[in-house]
Amino acid sequence: MSALQGLMDALADTLLDVLPIAVVLLGFQLVVLRRRIANLRRILFGFLFVIIGLALFLRGLEQALFPLGQLMAAQLTDPAFIAPLDGLADTLRWQDYYWVYIFAFLIGFATTIAEPALIAVAIKASDVSGGAIGANGLRIAVALGVAVGIALGSWRIVTGSPLEYFIIVGYVIVVIQTAFAPRIIIPLAYDSGGVTTSTVTVPLVAALGLGLASNVPGRSPLIDGFGLIAFASLFPIMSVLAYAQFGEWSNRRRQRMETGQ
Repeated sequence: MSALQGLMDALADTLLDVLPIAVVLLGFQLVVLRRRIANLRRILFGFLFVIIGLALFLRGLEQALFPLGQLMAAQLTDPAFIAPLDGLADTLRWQDYYWVYIFAFLIGFATTIAEPALIAVAIKASDVSGGAIGANGLRIAVALGVAVGIALGSWRIVTGSPLEYFIIVGYVIVVIQTAFAPRIIIPLAYDSGGVTTSTVTVPLVAALGLGLASNVPGRSPLIDGFGLIAFASLFPIMSVLAYAQFGEWSNRRRQRMETGQ
C-alpha cells in the first residue's frame, strides 16, 4: 500500500508540474494563433504517457538510483574497505580514495553514453552536418569530458578544495579553446554541456556527491556534496572543443602529407 500511495503522490505531483506546460501550449494555440488543435486525441494520449512516464521515473529515482549512488559512495569511503589491515583508518589521505575516483570516472562515462538527450543531439548534429560531425565520436567525447569532470569533482570533495577555483579556471580554459576552435563546433560544444545533465546522469551524480560528502570526515553535504553537476556540465564543453581541434589538426596534417609539404 505504501508503494501504491507513493506512486499516486508522484502522479499527482507530475500532473501539477506538467499542467502549466499544457496551459501555455493550448493557450497559444487557441487564443493567440486561433487555430484548432490537430490530432487532439493523439496529443491528449501523449500527455497522459508523459505524466505516467515521469511519475514512474521519479519513483524509480527515489527507490533505486538515489539510494544506489549513496550506498556505493558509503561503501567506497568506508575505512574498513580503504584500509582494512594497515591501521590507517584515522589518517586517510586523498590518495587512499582511488577507488572512488575510478568509480566516478566509469559511472560518469557510462551514464553519459546512455543519456537520451545526448543521443538525440548527436544524431541531429550528424544529420545537419552531413556526417561531418560523427554521432558516436561526439558521444564519446562528451562522455570522456563528463567522466574526467566527475572524477575531478570527487577528488575535490575528498580534499575539500574550494569549488569556485575549479569552475573559474575551467571556464578560462573554455574561453581560450573557443578562440581557436572551429566555428562549426562551438555552439554544439556549449550545448553538450547542457544535455549531459539530464535524466540518467544527474540522479546518480547528485547521489554520489551527497554520499561522498556524508561519509568523508570533515565534509558537509550541503557545502561539499553539491557541485559535481557543475563539473559534468563544464568538462564536456572542453572535451568537445578539444575533439574538434584534434580533428582539424589531423586533417591538416593529412593534407600536408598528401601534398608532400
